[in-house]
Amino acid sequence: MTEPTSSVPIGVAGRDGTLIEGPVPPAIDATVEAGLELKVRSQWSYARMRFFRHRLAMMGLVGLVILFGAGAFAGYVAPYSYSEIDLNNILHAPTTIGQHYFGTDEIGRDYFSRVIWGIRTSEEVGVFVAVVSSLIGLVIGAIAGYYRGWIDNILMRITDLVLTLPAIAILLTASALLGQGSQWRISFILASFFWTGIARIVRGVFLSLREKEYVEAAKASGAGDLRIMFRHILPNTLGPIIVNGTLAVAAAILTEAALSFLGFGIKPPTPSLGALVVSGQTNPQQWWLTVFPGLTIVAIVLCVNFVGDGLRDALDPQQRRIRA
Repeated sequence: MTEPTSSVPIGVAGRDGTLIEGPVPPAIDATVEAGLELKVRSQWSYARMRFFRHRLAMMGLVGLVILFGAGAFAGYVAPYSYSEIDLNNILHAPTTIGQHYFGTDEIGRDYFSRVIWGIRTSEEVGVFVAVVSSLIGLVIGAIAGYYRGWIDNILMRITDLVLTLPAIAILLTASALLGQGSQWRISFILASFFWTGIARIVRGVFLSLREKEYVEAAKASGAGDLRIMFRHILPNTLGPIIVNGTLAVAAAILTEAALSFLGFGIKPPTPSLGALVVSGQTNPQQWWLTVFPGLTIVAIVLCVNFVGDGLRDALDPQQRRIRA
C-alpha cells in the first residue's frame, strides 16, 4: 500500500504573495516532523542574535534601562522633590534613615532625589542631541554622497569648517551668550556641532553604495532620486547611523557635564549631574556630594559605550565572532 499524503496546506507563497495550498509530499512531511525544515531569517534577525550574545552589551543595556528608566520616572522613583529643603538634616551623611541614601546637601535637600532628577536632565540632553545631530548628519551626508560634484564640495567644506573650529572655546562662548541655564538651549548648541562625524560617515557609505547594481537597476526602472536614496541606499546605512547615534548620547552627556562643571552649562534650579559635581566642590569634606553624581555619569557613559560596542559588532555583516 502506498502511504497517503498529508492534507495540511503547504506554506509556499506565490509571486503575488498568495498561499499555494495542496497536499504535502511524504518527504516534506517527514522533514517537518524531524525538525529539519529550513527557516528563512533576515539580516536583522542575525544582528539581533549577535547582539543578545554580546555579554557586555547586554549588561550595558540592562544598566541603561535601569538608569534611564529611573530618570524618566523620576517623579515616582525619587523619594523627595529635587528642591525640597529640610533644615533639620543639613550635610547629613548617606544613610537609610529618612531615605537619604546619598546624604543631603548644605540646605538639607535629598541628594539621591537630586541625582535621579539629574539623570533625567542628562537623558533629555543626550537623547535629543543624538537624534537631532544624526538627522542633520544623515541629510547632509546623503545629499553630498549621492549627488557628488559641486554639492558635495560645498557641503563637505562646511563640514570641514565646523570640524576645524575649537570645540571647547566655541561651546563655552555659545553657552555663555545663548544657552546658559536651559538644558534645551544647551542641547541645540551641542547638536549644531555633533552632526559632522555622522555626516562624513554617511557620505562615505553613500559614495560606495550608489555604484551598486541594485541602485543602477532602480534607476533603470525609473525610480526617482529620493526613492533611491531613502528606499534603497538608506537601509544599508542604518548600522553606522545607529552605532554613532548611540555613542553620541554618551558624548553629549559628558560634554554637558563638562560645561556645567565649568559654570557655563545648566543652571539651578534645574538639576544636572555636572552641576551637582560642581556644588560638591564647596564642601570638600562631604565626599558624597561629589562621588555619587560623578559615579552616575561614569555608569551612564560605560553602559552607553557597551551598548554601542555590541551594536557595532552585531550590525557588521562581516562579523562572525563575538568578542565579549
